[in-house]
Amino acid sequence: MRVNTLKRVAVAFALALPGAAIATVVAAPAAHADGCYTWNRTLTQGRSGDDVRQLQIRIAGWAGYRDIVENDGRYGPKTAAAVKRFQQAYGLRADGIAGPQTFGKLYQLQDNDCTPAHFSFSELDNGCGGSGWSGGPLSASQTKQNALRTMWKLEALRKSLGDKPLYVSSGFRSRACNNQVGGASDSQHLYGNAADVISRTSSLCQVARNARNSGFSGIYGPGYPDHDDHVHVDSRRENNNDRSSNTTSWSAPDCGVGN
Repeated sequence: MRVNTLKRVAVAFALALPGAAIATVVAAPAAHADGCYTWNRTLTQGRSGDDVRQLQIRIAGWAGYRDIVENDGRYGPKTAAAVKRFQQAYGLRADGIAGPQTFGKLYQLQDNDCTPAHFSFSELDNGCGGSGWSGGPLSASQTKQNALRTMWKLEALRKSLGDKPLYVSSGFRSRACNNQVGGASDSQHLYGNAADVISRTSSLCQVARNARNSGFSGIYGPGYPDHDDHVHVDSRRENNNDRSSNTTSWSAPDCGVGN
């Protein structure tokens, strides 16, 4: 059993205890949840800092219909609303305040490399077999960071589909890979901001519809040219490095999904 699995078990046990015990077991500053990140204070509206930014990465998929959570390190109304949706989805007290129970659930969901439980860096770096995040317009580290945020949005989308497997058929692509597959010249795949997904338990239309509430500003699915066998999701509205405007673009006509 992996060390992180043991830690998840410990956190799960803590979440089952009464409130006072949760605070003692989970919130103790010395008790790191895993090798990724540990929060050491409760976060509420008005707070700011890297701990808020780390939280925003993980709740980016709970932005709500047609919205996004900016990764700006400021705990504003959008962040609070996303935290509340996350709490509601996982059966926690839904108050929009990120405290021990909220962090405990995030610790359960994240692996030592900061990826969510059901997605991996290798899965997202697979446009043409993987290139180590290099070969795109951004540095490898920035591209990988973008892919991490994409994965947390996918984790939220997966949860909204009944916690059933969601498969990535194409994630990050280097320029060479993007040319090889005939991708758009300034594709969001180049930036680590996009994923093409399929499901074996939900229809592609259901995936496309749910993606509207999962922080994705780019959605293309059934009815859009060459997208009848998968759903493309991306975060173009948050991309300040591409040549496109920061807008929302949805098109899955067969599913009733459009701008």
